[in-house]
This record gives sequence, C-alpha cells and structure tokens, in this order.
Amino acid sequence: MTDLLQERCGVQVLMCDPAGPTVVTEQDALDLIGSALFDAEIVAVPVSRLDEKFFSLGTRIAGEIMQKFVNYRMRLAVIGDISRHVEASAALRALVHESNAASHIWFLPDVEALDARLETTGAKRRG
Repeated sequence: MTDLLQERCGVQVLMCDPAGPTVVTEQDALDLIGSALFDAEIVAVPVSRLDEKFFSLGTRIAGEIMQKFVNYRMRLAVIGDISRHVEASAALRALVHESNAASHIWFLPDVEALDARLETTGAKRRG
C-alpha cells in the first residue's frame, strides 16, 4: 500500500501507509505536507511511521513536526495507540490533551476515531 488520498466524512485525507518511511525530521514532515498540499486537508500518519524520539518531548522533534503542519495550515492526525508513551510522560499527556481539544493536531487511537472526529468537525475546514 502507498499513501492514499481518501474522502472521509466529506473531508479529503491523505492516509499514510503504515509501512512507509519514518517521519523523523522537519523535512520528512514537509514531504508529507507537499504530498497533500493541494489535494487534502488532513494528513493521517500511523504511529508506526513516527520515530520513537517523536514521543520524547525533550528531543523537540514532535514540536518541530507539528509546527510545520500548523504553519502550512494542514491538519495532522496521528493514528494509533500511544498509551505507553502517554503513561510515561506527563508533558506528552498534556500535549495530547491540548492538541485534541484544538482543530489542527489530533492524536487518535484508530481510523474509526478519525471518522468520528471528522463527523463532528468536518465543517471546520482549514483555518
């Protein structure tokens, strides 16, 4: 499977292949944004595509990657189980909570949760 553009609940989403290249750097984030820029509103990245360092906030990788998505007004959905990371870090737990309360970056357990979120927020397009 390759990254695939899908319409989900009326929103164009770039569904990233779980076996695709690992997202580690700002350039990796820019590559995903570039793939989606004119066709999608959201990039859905499986947890398996994120380097372990992403979840260690002291590395600043998460912040740098998330900031690129915000700067380009592209929403990011991190899809998958991150419970072990959240349990190990109060800072990450707070980041996930704050992100999920907003509209640009979401941490969701599965694609069904993405669809549910899009059902309730799909009308809130980029911006």
